[in-house]
Amino acid sequence: MKRKFRIKKAEKGVDFGSLRNIVPDTSVLIHGRLSALIEEGRVRDARIIIPHTVLDELQAQASRGRETGFEGLDEIKRIRELGKGRDIKLEFTGKRPTLEEIQLAKKGRLDAIIRDVAAKEEATLVTCDYVQALVGEAEDVAVVYIPQPVGKTLSVERFFTADTQSVHLKTGTQPYAKRGKPGQVRVVKLSKNPMTEDEIRNMINHIMSKTRVDENSFIEIEKQGAMVIQSGLYRIAITRPPFANGLELTVVRPIAKVKLEDYKLHEELQKMLVTGERGILIAGPPGSGKSTFAGSIADFLSSKDKVVKTFEQPRDLQVGPEVTQYAPLEGDWEKTAELLLLVRPDYTIFDEMRKTRDFRVFGDMRLAGVGMIGVVHSTDTVSAIQRFIGRLELGMIPHVIDTVIYIKDGKIKKVYELGLTVKMPSGMQEEDLTRPVVEIRDFETKKLEYEMYTYGEETVIVPVAEKQEGSPARRLAAESIKNVLSHYDPNAEVELLSDTRATVRVKTDVIPRLIGTKGKNISELEKKLGIKISVEPKGGTFKKELHWEFEEHGNTIYLGVAPELTGKRVEIHRGDDFLFSAFVGKKGRIKVRKKSSIGMSVLSAITSKNLRIVA
Repeated sequence: MKRKFRIKKAEKGVDFGSLRNIVPDTSVLIHGRLSALIEEGRVRDARIIIPHTVLDELQAQASRGRETGFEGLDEIKRIRELGKGRDIKLEFTGKRPTLEEIQLAKKGRLDAIIRDVAAKEEATLVTCDYVQALVGEAEDVAVVYIPQPVGKTLSVERFFTADTQSVHLKTGTQPYAKRGKPGQVRVVKLSKNPMTEDEIRNMINHIMSKTRVDENSFIEIEKQGAMVIQSGLYRIAITRPPFANGLELTVVRPIAKVKLEDYKLHEELQKMLVTGERGILIAGPPGSGKSTFAGSIADFLSSKDKVVKTFEQPRDLQVGPEVTQYAPLEGDWEKTAELLLLVRPDYTIFDEMRKTRDFRVFGDMRLAGVGMIGVVHSTDTVSAIQRFIGRLELGMIPHVIDTVIYIKDGKIKKVYELGLTVKMPSGMQEEDLTRPVVEIRDFETKKLEYEMYTYGEETVIVPVAEKQEGSPARRLAAESIKNVLSHYDPNAEVELLSDTRATVRVKTDVIPRLIGTKGKNISELEKKLGIKISVEPKGGTFKKELHWEFEEHGNTIYLGVAPELTGKRVEIHRGDDFLFSAFVGKKGRIKVRKKSSIGMSVLSAITSKNLRIVA
């Protein structure tokens, strides 16, 4: 049997003029409905009784920077001003809520106090809260319920055109909008007249009214002095003092719905998306089209019968109804992740990762086997990868993100793939520097462009230069150095170790003249040639011959002598010919690169059994 309530609805034509005692609750004050009725002349010759509980609740909300608190307090001021000359008296009554009652506010305790005041004063309770109206009717309290109409459009929408990305309104400044596609954005002034605080407040009140009753509108973030609302396609940011230096309203809206095929994604990557879970990072500067691209991937995967969910705050990705959009559960992404693992999605899109916990939740879900697509702000592709350094262990990063897509001006500018290997980083000389290295390669050409590894206590990303060893440029540089040294020793030997370092070997008797007094000559040569030069003798005096052992590992030759010679200088000869001198390394070993000219000579001497080491 359907119950019949005695609740009077304002839209049915309630005679407010007959109401002599009115008790408004918090909801009706926040919506500004009572002052509107007074202006319309529907409320007159009345006594408006505001419980102290309502006043304290609005004050508490305003103290926390919540817009609703300011709206309610402004409404009380308007009622007082409008009541003058209309025989309307404004009174405050009732007890102030205790700490226990404040703590029970979410369970309806404060609403109960407001109903008690209405009953005691034999007044009519006026509310916009349907539950409050139902309970008041059940308690035999006279109630007028004023439902809030849901408007189809927001008042701020009048500033938007088909190509408008965002509208920016601030008190005391001219309103302006950003219009155009990514990469072609222009700023357009919307009016010559600066915005007033009342104009912006009216727009905010309209937004708040729709948010409370529209199922497609949500308050995503609410902090002291700031609020973010997602209303349909619009992402709305409201800031006010003391957080901002003035009341400001910013409204952002996507201007285009793009399909994945419009991006001309590499066929191999597109197949990888469909056939298996991936860890993909979408990077780019603000406003470059990252979220639009992420939304197109979500719709593409959904069309391929993949279960897709999103992590968003605010929830502004433009995706189809098959894709469920999640916010932080109780303000915590970790709780959302726990729930999501029970849902078992194929892919999850994490829009705009910012905090360390965001990156760790992304990593935990990827390692749990869920395909993850993350969106981050960055100036370039490498900067996006660096955001993971310190938040995840180096060896885990390529398992969490294997592909990085850089978006700029709404287009894919670069795609990298990551892989983990163990090797000596490019540019290093010593074999014992081998370590785990994350290789960052161009997705299409597979060319190695960056390496990521630990260096000391730091994790670094180093660009990989093309190898020049044996190139015509290096050979020409070595010949130039040899020509300069020819008047010291016509048979000088030059080994170019890098673009900035070289080793020269000359006769022992010309070394003092080459170096000069206090190193003057060699310093002038280094300055002239633009390269650091190490000088070694080509021949030497035979000293005590040492016992040695030979080992070969990969590209390195190890000559082992007595461990007590560690740190001492020795000379290596092939028969009577001096090859080079070197310091004995750890554990009495001397390292020689096999493919160097010295290495070839050492191998030849070992093969012919005439290698000699003396000290």
